[in-house]
Amino acid sequence: MFQFLVEKIWNSQRWSVLALGMTISRIDLNDSTSIPQFGLGVWQVPQDETERVVSEAFELGYRHVDTAQMYGNEAGVGAAIKSSGLARDEIYVTTKLNNNRHEKQIAKDSLRESLDKLGLDKVDLFLIHWPLPTQYDGDFVSTWQTLAELRDEGLTTSIGVSNFQPDHLDRIVAETGVVPAVNQIEAHPYFANDAARAATAKHGAKVEAWSPLGQGGGELSDPVVKEVARRVGKSEAQVLLRWAIDRGDIVFPKSTHKERLAANLDIFDFELTADDVSAIAALDKGEAGRQGPNPDTFDWIPD
Repeated sequence: MFQFLVEKIWNSQRWSVLALGMTISRIDLNDSTSIPQFGLGVWQVPQDETERVVSEAFELGYRHVDTAQMYGNEAGVGAAIKSSGLARDEIYVTTKLNNNRHEKQIAKDSLRESLDKLGLDKVDLFLIHWPLPTQYDGDFVSTWQTLAELRDEGLTTSIGVSNFQPDHLDRIVAETGVVPAVNQIEAHPYFANDAARAATAKHGAKVEAWSPLGQGGGELSDPVVKEVARRVGKSEAQVLLRWAIDRGDIVFPKSTHKERLAANLDIFDFELTADDVSAIAALDKGEAGRQGPNPDTFDWIPD
């Protein structure tokens, strides 16, 4: 079923798919660390399903998990890590600061709470989830400085941001001198988000692409994507993930189904042509293609 170094193993009326001999490449970050380019996202995975999903991903060969305080499932990720039997340095864990926790002491306490839920002494990467420029008197710079302090205290190895626009990036770097390791932004064929990508690269940070498959199935049913998928003998989702990987993005698609988790990982045995890459890139609709909130105006703070 999955042909790239994958083996079905039957065990007590259940089967698992194990990726054998497959190495997921790592991306070097600007702080002398590196991150697996492919991982698992757990946005909208219910807390009571998270341990199972992450455990199944680990069985398949995933070693990078992206969670957030906002998702409410850090404890499930932690339970899966604890039961995995994997060494700590084999797993890369990201979590993100919730929108209601931007003040300095609250932010620091929140990371300690996250570490307790995850069962870890430190995370590999801690992000500001949203800049919230219309909240907190527009002061996301102090929040960024707090993350730098948490890194210096040893509670996270790397720090970064999520959903930061070019002017947000310019401001935090200019006012603190601290450059994010990554900027996690919405990026998919219908919304290339080129300005944020260029600003991220300008500062030497790497792009993490959330929603690389788009939302609502638009790109998955696009005739251009479907034709490429037909020609290479892969699914539309696999084509889109490969396209993002080839662009150098760090991706972490979500699924709660083991077969789809395996299929998402099965993207390293084929290549897209330059024409394929160009045709998919040409699907960009600019701002009209944005499917998530606009970071310049998004101001939601949970109770």
